Amino acid sequence: MSEPHSLKPFSPDEIQKILLHLQQPAVFMNMTLDWPVLQWTAENLSARLGDTPVRFRLARKEGTNRPLFETHCSYVEARLAQFLSWNQNQAEADVGPFIDYPESEFWAYADYKYIAVLFQDFPSMFEDVKWDEFGFGGRGGRESTLWIGTEGANTPCHLDSYGYNLVLQVQGRKRWHLFPPEDSAKLYPTRIPYEESSIFSQVDVLRPDLRRFPAFRGARAHVVTLQPGQVLYVPRHWWHYVESVDPVTVSVNSWIELEEDDRSRVSEAVTKAVVGALKATPSADNTDDWLNPTEGGVTSHEENMRYLNLAVGAFQKVQSTRHRRPVKRDSKTRTLEDCGSFSLPFGPHLTPVLCPRERSQEMRGPERDRAVTARQCLSQSHDCADGTWENFAEAREEPGTRTITTNDLLECLVHPDVIAQVTELLLDKHAGNDRTGP
Repeated sequence: MSEPHSLKPFSPDEIQKILLHLQQPAVFMNMTLDWPVLQWTAENLSARLGDTPVRFRLARKEGTNRPLFETHCSYVEARLAQFLSWNQNQAEADVGPFIDYPESEFWAYADYKYIAVLFQDFPSMFEDVKWDEFGFGGRGGRESTLWIGTEGANTPCHLDSYGYNLVLQVQGRKRWHLFPPEDSAKLYPTRIPYEESSIFSQVDVLRPDLRRFPAFRGARAHVVTLQPGQVLYVPRHWWHYVESVDPVTVSVNSWIELEEDDRSRVSEAVTKAVVGALKATPSADNTDDWLNPTEGGVTSHEENMRYLNLAVGAFQKVQSTRHRRPVKRDSKTRTLEDCGSFSLPFGPHLTPVLCPRERSQEMRGPERDRAVTARQCLSQSHDCADGTWENFAEAREEPGTRTITTNDLLECLVHPDVIAQVTELLLDKHAGNDRTGP
């Protein structure tokens, strides 16, 4: 049973206010020490899941100067007990399919595991995750994702198109390398491999090839090693590379929706249609593994256009509702005047994640106690319907809405302004002035 909110460093309302004002990654401490989910060690989860198979991603431990995308990994399905025996190098133990992957040479990662699916036979476990104490009533394990990995297991550097992220470290430690959205050009974004809602970096941020990606020298890495019981706040569109640094790590996260996601869904739908149209067409130079394994498969152009219409319709519906509001309010129905200014309570229970050049000024600069204006208070919001494609698949277009056709999309893509920008990028790319990488 959780402690009363009054015994926690921050109440749910206080955390909501903090999240509204935070403009950088930060770590919450001493908020989850009584959460039952902290008992979700790999050993305890193995005992609960028994023979349930779990899919693991494997890759060699030796590093290169290229990012290790999921298209370059191997995959096995095994019981957690087999995973633990393999990781502990237990002689004569049943390691199942891990037998082909020496533990000394490979790491393994069970990533992006939806708790609602993995523990569907144990629904009481959903209540072990207490995001309501962060002000998200009704949000728990059902709306969260589980990650189990070995030392070296990592997620390639990327940004999430939607929302922001709350990450609870349960077992072991993970090191996060975060970069602000303003550094996006220095991270050399790519949509290959394609994954809906993820934009990858072409840079291996731990071993960057500065000859190919010279602008990365100016990227501002914010590094933090997340300890068990701590919760990391990852703001919207912050790039992040994540690596396990202990023999076994377990973490739980939840992506929180934002109003801005409605526009992002339109961008993602356009991207999906364009990538699908170009990469699904057979040609001599279309032989790479362009589709991330997390995608169910190549979708048809008809289906992609349907997604685009649904995304545009959802955006227009939200916009029309917003425009009818008599007073501008944030997601908690507070008016602009109610929001006022606010000093972030950095201290023993809330720590900002800084890059080295910021850390040297942390205690003497105005950053620590700055007041945030009311305008900034409205820059983030937290109420938005779940924006996954799975939800869209069940949706229907509003009657009377004009259908977006392939020609409509094509006219936008070949608009002179768009073509001029593409031309500039292509010429720069092939003139030794590469801003986007090969």
